[in-house]
Amino acid sequence: MKKYIYAAAFSFAVLATACKKEKNTNSEGEDDKNTPPTTGSTIEKVKDSVLLYAQEDYLWNNQLPTYSEFKPRSFTGSNELEALQNEVDALSQYAKNPSTARAYEYNRSNPGTSKYSFIDDGTTSGELGGQASGDFGFEPRFDAEGSLYIKYVYANSPAGNAGVKRGYKVTRINNRTSWNPESNSDIQFIVNSFYSSNNIKLGLQKPDGSTINIDINTASYTINPVLAYKVFAVGNKKIGYMVFNTFTSPANAQPKIDQAFTLFNSENITDLIVDFRYNGGGYVATADYLCNLIVPPAKNNQVMYTYYFNQGLQDNKYTLINKSVFDGKLTAGSFKPENNQEKFSKKGSLNLGKVVFIVSGSTASASELTINTLLPHMDVKIVGETSYGKPVGFFAIPITKYELYIPEFETRNSAGKADYYAGMAPGSTAFPGVVAEDDVAHDFGDADEQCTQRAINYITTGNYLSLANQQTKRVNAVRVLSADQTRDLGLKLERPHFKGMVTERLK
Repeated sequence: MKKYIYAAAFSFAVLATACKKEKNTNSEGEDDKNTPPTTGSTIEKVKDSVLLYAQEDYLWNNQLPTYSEFKPRSFTGSNELEALQNEVDALSQYAKNPSTARAYEYNRSNPGTSKYSFIDDGTTSGELGGQASGDFGFEPRFDAEGSLYIKYVYANSPAGNAGVKRGYKVTRINNRTSWNPESNSDIQFIVNSFYSSNNIKLGLQKPDGSTINIDINTASYTINPVLAYKVFAVGNKKIGYMVFNTFTSPANAQPKIDQAFTLFNSENITDLIVDFRYNGGGYVATADYLCNLIVPPAKNNQVMYTYYFNQGLQDNKYTLINKSVFDGKLTAGSFKPENNQEKFSKKGSLNLGKVVFIVSGSTASASELTINTLLPHMDVKIVGETSYGKPVGFFAIPITKYELYIPEFETRNSAGKADYYAGMAPGSTAFPGVVAEDDVAHDFGDADEQCTQRAINYITTGNYLSLANQQTKRVNAVRVLSADQTRDLGLKLERPHFKGMVTERLK
């Protein structure tokens, strides 16, 4: 039976249910340390509900504190949403991964904050539907030399309409012409300029050395998640190439994916490169669709992956989530792994030999799910930086005007693997491939771009080019930032947006 998990409706009834329990006592008549007060303001009850939902639905709920230990109402901020996020951040630090002794949600770019969990005002719902609201439509990134470039542009966004392309070097931001990538205040200046303002004025240098100045305002637009696609003809190989930037809803994404694969089919491609380097995830249904286009026909009806929920949900302890998200329709066994397997349903006729995924520190969740799903079934390699590391996903939990996102499930591929909480490391035993720089000075689909060239070379020769051979135009460049610094700065310079995977189905 189909169950809709992603929800955007308000839920005052559940809030009341969560926060107006009768007083409980233990066997000695003492107050239950997990019972919230029956009185309080709306925002205080929202804070209570964040904890109570987590205690029921969080993947690692057996490591969470009691109400009296956590004191959810004690969290403050400059506004309600900030106070709630501070609470979510604190809650995310309790569950420890025994293999690392750190929190499962340890955020190396900003320790003490959550890596996965967040709460918002419904903004994510619109973005996942393919509608951007109030932004410029592009993002910056530093290269290894410490220069700032535009890393991607949505075609029909304000930046796209102004003619901006990936690979343009940023020479001026508003009234400033210099910034230090190792200065926190300078990084904050860049972040504020790109994401916290309604207007931005930039000086940009094109790859040919010419310059342009742009002055743009934020706007709303429809996201096309396929930023570029083409076919490389190299020897006897025809290699499809597609940049897929976000797993928007199937209604938004599938027509754009189909355009690319129509070309791939007409050209009879033998192999494929999927550029996921800035893809932070989204709808699992869209990931399934892409997997079914890529997987060999012989794998039809074999297991793709399995959802795993916490033991309480598997034991049918789901009172709150059943009421707020599932409208009371859950039945016994809804969260059992054996009832939550996805299988391949091959689409199209492509029978690919190799597929290479280009990744970066921004590659997360549904994009990692796609890679992990295909690994046991075909020749899969990854090229680039270590990915974000998010083998977990969520369904949105409505609490009054807010939506709470906490990991409720882990996905494991048909080999039972989900071992990438620290990211997929190219060239490791689990994730074969090679480390390569995100060569942001080159546009998508440029065969001279480091990641793309290594992917092409693997497909055509079985080997990866050396850095000296492929960086011919910049062989004498002086590295200013380490590989770890460029990866971490890449995450810090991202527009605050969704990183995760949302499922619409529960069997």
